[in-house]
Amino acid sequence: MRITGYRILTTVQDWGRPIGDANGVYADGRVRVPIVLVETDVGLTGVGLGPHVEIESVFAAIEGEDPRCVTALYDRMLRRTFKAGHAGPVFGTIGALDTALWDIKAQAAGEPLWRLLGGRDRRVPAYASGLDIGLDDDEFVAVHLAYADRGLRAAKVKGGLDVDRDRHRLTLVRDVLTEAGRGARPSLMLDVNETWTRKQAVRHVAEIERTLDLTWIEEPVRRWDVEGHAAVGRGVRASVATGENLTGLEQHRPLIAAGAVDVVQTAAVWGVTHFLRVATLAHAHDLPVSPIGTTPVGLLHAATSVPNHLVSELQDLTPALGVLLDHHVEDGAFVLGDRPGLGVRVDEEVIAASAHLLPHPTSGGAHIRPERAGHRLHPAEVGREAAGAALGA
Repeated sequence: MRITGYRILTTVQDWGRPIGDANGVYADGRVRVPIVLVETDVGLTGVGLGPHVEIESVFAAIEGEDPRCVTALYDRMLRRTFKAGHAGPVFGTIGALDTALWDIKAQAAGEPLWRLLGGRDRRVPAYASGLDIGLDDDEFVAVHLAYADRGLRAAKVKGGLDVDRDRHRLTLVRDVLTEAGRGARPSLMLDVNETWTRKQAVRHVAEIERTLDLTWIEEPVRRWDVEGHAAVGRGVRASVATGENLTGLEQHRPLIAAGAVDVVQTAAVWGVTHFLRVATLAHAHDLPVSPIGTTPVGLLHAATSVPNHLVSELQDLTPALGVLLDHHVEDGAFVLGDRPGLGVRVDEEVIAASAHLLPHPTSGGAHIRPERAGHRLHPAEVGREAAGAALGA
């Protein structure tokens, strides 16, 4: 079997409501979802959800190769792009191709990827993550009621701009999940997406912890600030979670070595091989791992095979347009199916018909860091009407 080519698509995730974080809000709730299809000479096609950046150059490292040699091909892609391979979207392109190769390998074996990788339990524990900073209280509660109906008893709230608002919203979700769980205490997480300084982080979290128990605080300071994460960890009771924006083991290693991270995260877009390697590094330090992403399908399969998986992020309950998934959510977990490979199918007709919904690549949102992030003297006033302007200011 040989790799013969690739095709790229872009579909849209339509949340049907505003979504965002401390960096910005997508007011119409629509985000672009790039897809890579890898083709072979035996008719098998692998699907990877991730960027297309520099894909022609990256693909040259695997063209004509046997896709079943996936981990060796991963390293070939890294070597091909070693000047920029461990950075942002180029690393994401490697991850998308890597995930597609794992899809092909499992299809060729006639097994779902979770079984091929050695998983025993198809259930992957999940937590709710609604990217909910742009919602008013009624909308916020409604979103978490929908998660609670699927059995979720853990939730991550987006915040970091106003401690009183964060405490209020965490209390709302605590009450929703406590009632749904018949009195059982839920797990609560706060994600601030690198918006604080070290001292801001400690003050903000310590204030919340006067009345609430936080399971973790996520990305409290800049992703590369090893001492900053360690300082936050020393100053609060909550665990420190980070790593979704780190690309490569060499970026995770300083944080882990310094004891600066308690929950090691990786993003779905960086691929299956990256996750497996990070999980092994974390396991060597007795740390849990937690996948992040809108559609973390590949990492869900991989999570079944590692001993230190803690919980995986569940964002939108509905997949991107034209993307069909062989798993469902019940009793607070992703339940993976038996379709060979990732269990991902792509309906190209639906994707083509939804092209008019795609936001422009340069449109604003949570991917643009505000000018004053980490340098705000006063809390930002964030309301539904002012969300776009206030969060982008």
